[in-house]
Amino acid sequence: MNTRLLLYIAVMAGVTYLVRMLPLMVFRRKIKSQFMQSFLYYVPYAVLGAMTIPAVFYATGNVISASVGLAAAFILTFFGRSLLIVALTASGAAFIAELIIGWIK
Repeated sequence: MNTRLLLYIAVMAGVTYLVRMLPLMVFRRKIKSQFMQSFLYYVPYAVLGAMTIPAVFYATGNVISASVGLAAAFILTFFGRSLLIVALTASGAAFIAELIIGWIK
């Protein structure tokens, strides 16, 4: 096996371990700051949004149809619909928008 590949795997394992271990070492005591607690509470949602939203616009062949699907998802989420309903409706809205755009061209 290539020694360079083993080095890459070892570095990746080390970085992954450090990312998980450092918060445990830094925050040994209970966090009492209300600001820090709320900040850490919302970090996973912010990271998920930052990873997902850009990918939405590349999921279809057109930015307009992706925007239509995203708008449908936001509206249904605002009204408290379930994840399955939101996903199916957003996919359907993007699909119909793609059909309309294809028909217009």
